[in-house]
Amino acid sequence: MASSSSSTATLTTGVMQAQGNPATVLPLQRGIVKMVLSGCAIIVRGQPRGGPPPERQINLSNIRAFTLARRAAQSQPDTKDTSDEPWAWQAREFLRKKLIGKEVCFTVENKTPQGREYGLVYLGKDTTGENIAESLVSEGLAVVRREGNRGNNPDQIRLCDLEDQAKSAKKGTWSEGAGTHTIRDIKYTIENPRNFVDSLHQKPINAIIEHVRDGSIVRALLLPDYYLVTVMLSGIKCPIFKREPDGTETPEPFAAEAKFFTESRLLQRDVQIILESCPNQVILGTILHPNGNITELLLKEGFARCVDWSMAVYSQGADKLRAAERSAKERRVRIWKDYVAPTANLDQKDKQFVAKVMQIVNADAIVVKLNSGDCRTIHLSSIRPPRIEGDANQEKNRDKDKRFRPLYDIPYMFEAREFLRKKLIGKKVNVSVDYIRAATAASDTGSTPAFPERTCATVTIGGINIAEALVSKGLATVIRYRQDDDQRSSHYDELLAAEARAIKNGKGLHSKKEVPIHRVADISGETQKAKQFLPFLQRAGRSEAVVEYVFSGSRLKLYMPKETCLITFLLAGIECPRGSRNTAGVIQEAEPFSDEACLFTKELVLQREVEVEVESMDKAGNFIGWLHIDGVNLSVALVEHGLSKVHFTAERSSYYKTLLSAEESAQQKKEKIWANYEESPQEEVVQVTEEKERIVNYKPVFITEITDELHFYVQDVETGSQLEKLMETMRSEIAAHPPVEGSYAPRRGDYCIAKFADGEWYRARVEKVETPSKVHVFYIDYGNREVVSSVRLAQLPPSFSVGSLPAQAKEYAFAFIQVPQDEDARADVVDNVVRDIQNTQCLLNVEYVGASCSFVTLQFSDSKDDVGLGLIKEGMVMVDVRKEKHLQKVVTEYLNAQEAAKAARLNLWRYGDFRADDADEFGFSR
Repeated sequence: MASSSSSTATLTTGVMQAQGNPATVLPLQRGIVKMVLSGCAIIVRGQPRGGPPPERQINLSNIRAFTLARRAAQSQPDTKDTSDEPWAWQAREFLRKKLIGKEVCFTVENKTPQGREYGLVYLGKDTTGENIAESLVSEGLAVVRREGNRGNNPDQIRLCDLEDQAKSAKKGTWSEGAGTHTIRDIKYTIENPRNFVDSLHQKPINAIIEHVRDGSIVRALLLPDYYLVTVMLSGIKCPIFKREPDGTETPEPFAAEAKFFTESRLLQRDVQIILESCPNQVILGTILHPNGNITELLLKEGFARCVDWSMAVYSQGADKLRAAERSAKERRVRIWKDYVAPTANLDQKDKQFVAKVMQIVNADAIVVKLNSGDCRTIHLSSIRPPRIEGDANQEKNRDKDKRFRPLYDIPYMFEAREFLRKKLIGKKVNVSVDYIRAATAASDTGSTPAFPERTCATVTIGGINIAEALVSKGLATVIRYRQDDDQRSSHYDELLAAEARAIKNGKGLHSKKEVPIHRVADISGETQKAKQFLPFLQRAGRSEAVVEYVFSGSRLKLYMPKETCLITFLLAGIECPRGSRNTAGVIQEAEPFSDEACLFTKELVLQREVEVEVESMDKAGNFIGWLHIDGVNLSVALVEHGLSKVHFTAERSSYYKTLLSAEESAQQKKEKIWANYEESPQEEVVQVTEEKERIVNYKPVFITEITDELHFYVQDVETGSQLEKLMETMRSEIAAHPPVEGSYAPRRGDYCIAKFADGEWYRARVEKVETPSKVHVFYIDYGNREVVSSVRLAQLPPSFSVGSLPAQAKEYAFAFIQVPQDEDARADVVDNVVRDIQNTQCLLNVEYVGASCSFVTLQFSDSKDDVGLGLIKEGMVMVDVRKEKHLQKVVTEYLNAQEAAKAARLNLWRYGDFRADDADEFGFSR
């Protein structure tokens, strides 16, 4: 209990007569009642002056109260607990409810040699307030000291009168009976604290705070059963008073201030306590006061820090405690006065950003591509991937084993990688950097490896914290930190809660079932094993695979899920620039654009699900074939972007024409490896492909758009139902979740949705952005173009991307036809064709492939008449003579029709054969 202090400030605001001496001036002093010790003793706190406020104990003069219960001293085994005297507790409670936290004024009338002070106490700022001693006596909660009664003392006389009135009214101690019902049955100990806490089911119970040990530990009296328990506040810890060997206590910085903060608000206050847990016989709880939650207040004012071990049981929400602590850190108050945030040296753009996931490095690390084009490795904060449990020697032996593959041999490592790959690869994520883990050097013994600097962050997609999702599935564990280590996830408590759920439900690493085993055969470079697999893969046609690694633009390592094997795969039909390599100790420099080709392949297919067609195998056991992703042939894509040349071996492939077309397009654009390309003279580049006969394979198509150059766009009738279903589903989703107008910022090449003139949404691609109000878009499923405002554009939902259904509008041109150069003549042709075939179903056959599109013949679906031949017969267009032998029959038919049109002087030929006069205005140019 607090001892008396003579340092309390005094204020002489009036005079009082001392007992037996009317001339004595008694100073009137003020203070705040901190604590009620008994029915006749209180502790008054003065005004603080640069430190803890002075305190002094005041005993009420002329009365005697009843003794409260006292627990036997633990250091004295012979002593026994003493119980309350009747009405002692009621007297204490009477004063507590009346005085705690209130301002009183008092005078000291007498001071004993032992230092005890006796005086008069009034509620309020002066002596006009309620006389506390008189109130106690009038309620029968104290008796008047009549020994040594001085008849000339009016205060004592009044007390005697009040006592007589209380006797007559039978109040308090003067009531009938012995007063045994007023004696408490105090329980100082609890046999099984854990069961006791659990039995309360975290329901608030009424209590009185009897003692404050430090800012976060109190002694509370639980009502109505009078359990006296020590409670530690859940989730936090305040600076403490360290006990030295000599018995003295040394306060940590801000320990005294934290204790005063709690004391001044809770000591002997009526509160509610939620007892939340009892680890190691320590009762954890939360104290609720009508004016606030002391746990959160201590954190917010910088008097406490969060502690992880008890944070999990805090019933009011751990996020509130973290937020309060974060507020104190940001303001650098008290214990955080020297605090420096882990990301203090980072710019805001480096703390939070959006990036595209390019690679899953490990179960806790990913590679992302920033908007600037740079790639960056991000580690998920505060989690640890699956690892091998066991002694260090076993791990060393495993590391020496060349065939040890962590991804497949460490339990749950593959499942963790697959979860991240399927969830993130190729998607945009939000990255919030939590801290930068400094680089560490390896120990001399090699037991601790070296780690480079790590950027640790919280990564979310669609509002889901990826680290939390991993932990909740038991595919990662949460790192435990020292209490003073602030380099941790900003959602650390959610991670701990997720791990607790995973442990409870026996998920993943916490499962008691046998760990999954992945028996994956690596046949890379194993020629004999590859020969055994080759026939099977050739017969399979297109097989599913996952690209595990990209060695170069055309050399990859694939994981075949159905076959559970790893293979090295070489792209067929192309010759990609080689990277630098070491051949017999000689370093050969990389060929130009080899790095660009490798990066292109990585961005397009790394860790993606692809389809492969295996055609053959080389001498080293590497498989050769074609790789497709979302309808794109990787070999063709590399050639088209000027990152590879067509190899002569492609001639025997069905993709040869497409590859040649892509190469011609790249040459004309002078892309990458073709930057210095010079086109050879016409007579040297004309090549006639020898084929035995013309291939006729007409398929039904629907004509959706015809351009001014007489190119046209068609939809495949066979996939028409898929498009209708996609459009219906997409429009339903857009109607349910309409896009925010103007929220989409279009960029050239982006896929989006655009609202057409009919008010419906369609898939489109941005071709050009002049201004926000003038955006050129191409409707990828119908072939038409439009200039629209950006407010009519919105983000294309991922489920309706070209990956789910490729663009349905395919561009073609009429085979064997030369379009007139004259604008009027060309317009007449276009109008004629639009009238005949637009928005109708026709039959299409590919005749040959050009630089930008394929050239075809069209037939009307009902009459089977050739549309292009009809235009020739009407004299609307001229024949484009082809020299391929297998096409000569068709060319001859077209030429005969042209001669007939000339003879009849139809349209272009109405003035005769104008070509002989080099008449450019009539649509012919040499």
